Amino acid sequence: MNIENILNEGINILQKNKISNPQLDSEILLSSSIKKDKKHIFLNPKEILSLEQTRIFRNLIERRKKNEPIAYLINKKEFWKDEFFVNKDVLIPRPDTELIVEQVLKIYSKDMRLQALDIGTGSGCILLSILKERPNFYGTGIDISKKSINISKFNAKQLNLMNRVKFFHSSVDNFRIGKYDIIVSNPPYIELLSIKYLEKDVFNFEPKLALSGGLDGFLKIRKVINRARNLIKKNGKFILEIGFNQKNKVKKILKEEGFYVNKAIKDYGNNDRCIISTKI
Repeated sequence: MNIENILNEGINILQKNKISNPQLDSEILLSSSIKKDKKHIFLNPKEILSLEQTRIFRNLIERRKKNEPIAYLINKKEFWKDEFFVNKDVLIPRPDTELIVEQVLKIYSKDMRLQALDIGTGSGCILLSILKERPNFYGTGIDISKKSINISKFNAKQLNLMNRVKFFHSSVDNFRIGKYDIIVSNPPYIELLSIKYLEKDVFNFEPKLALSGGLDGFLKIRKVINRARNLIKKNGKFILEIGFNQKNKVKKILKEEGFYVNKAIKDYGNNDRCIISTKI
């Protein structure tokens, strides 16, 4: 079977199963199956594929039609300026989370030497993106999931950052190593009862541990703020990702824990997405 025919087969299957971007998804999965870029697919529609390439592609299409996320199917996701390895053990990096990286770069210039901590590091995408941009920063990432720590380490190796980063398998409650100039975190902040209403891609496949913020959505946020208070240096900056409707309550918790709230940043959908604060 040639590229054009197998691609159309994939598109038709995804369309029938009401997958929202059938053409794009099929192109990405075919590129991955034959280990060529999308340009190769467009330029060589009549190229005959091997039985193995066809089998791999059909298998991926079968999984995608059941809503399994593309990032898990091809084990990678672009974030900021790099590609990160991901699998079902970590949350898929979102474009909105790049706001954290953006804000850190606005606050700190290239020549500054700082210690940064990422609480709930997941794939390591936030911390490693910051370290790539700031060669004098040293980073520490912690996560309650051992599997996610292994993925963070793998991504650090891929980006040649192992000499400037350490990862610890630890809950935020039990972490007591070091004092930091800056702390970043994208904690789980979705209310328990809202999780089942998430898109099927998210609800059925992404780790609940990285999504659930407890009954009211603030359980993990409170823990992160409480520990950050003790782990951050005076005048240190704390940048926290939040849910679209959590700004006022998070500001209140931050003030109670000894932080001055600098500002809230909106995401690309014009929702409040992260809060920048300073330890008083």
